Amino acid sequence: MIKIGAYNELTIIKQVDFGMYLDGYEEGEILLPRRYVTNDMQVGQKVSVFLYFDSDDRLIATTQKPKAEAGQFASLKVIDTNKAGAFLDWGLPKDLLVPFNQQKIPMKQGYGYVVYIYQDNISERLVASSKLDRFLDIEEASYKVGDKVDLLIAERTDLGFKAIINNKHWGVLFPSEVFGDMGIGKKCKGYIKQVREDGKIDLTLTQVGYGKIDALAERIVQTMKLHQGYLQLSDKSSPEQIAKILKMSKGNFKKAIGQLYRKKLINIEDNGIRLID
Repeated sequence: MIKIGAYNELTIIKQVDFGMYLDGYEEGEILLPRRYVTNDMQVGQKVSVFLYFDSDDRLIATTQKPKAEAGQFASLKVIDTNKAGAFLDWGLPKDLLVPFNQQKIPMKQGYGYVVYIYQDNISERLVASSKLDRFLDIEEASYKVGDKVDLLIAERTDLGFKAIINNKHWGVLFPSEVFGDMGIGKKCKGYIKQVREDGKIDLTLTQVGYGKIDALAERIVQTMKLHQGYLQLSDKSSPEQIAKILKMSKGNFKKAIGQLYRKKLINIEDNGIRLID
């Protein structure tokens, strides 16, 4: 069975002037347009393709990589709106529709929104929804304190930032856990800090079990997490640059990185510091 809105391994069954036809099993022959055909493709070969519906609602194959697949959450930008809804750029020729009834708030052109992509049961079309609650916390969470997880920052609330954990559950990053730039749509690694009795999950950007490091050292670690584990800051950096990025003095910065280095949590390089994974 093929999966629409996802990658499939399909066999090339014939070549025509305008592309190649693939064996789509129960869906019949599926066209891979000529612009996606490479010189090494030949009849009988299996190819990895993404399946979606084109502007004429025909099932079509592509070797282009979309920004997200069906069953995933993603932050996508609205490039147009009309009476049907909002249209998102997801990296394919046909834009992704968010019907009006699937918009948590009315979407505006030029803005980015976190959405869930799925195949509508009635129309069978690929669509998206910003009403995220209906797609999360469906199954019981089984995380343990300290588990490393993938996060997608989806909402900002009075409590802090709501993040999608591993594409499945809600979690919260409280303001005390956030240092540096953090915005809606940001992807980062995090850790389970606490699973409450009511099932709600607290998150942290700092690896649980780092040991007792003071607040300034923890701030550096969390900021590094937001910058792929590296900061271009050193004892040669100006006090102004350190204050702008870390909100601390140069003296405190040097003391904190010394502590992190002694605990073997960072490497000190010529022009910066790098987190040890």
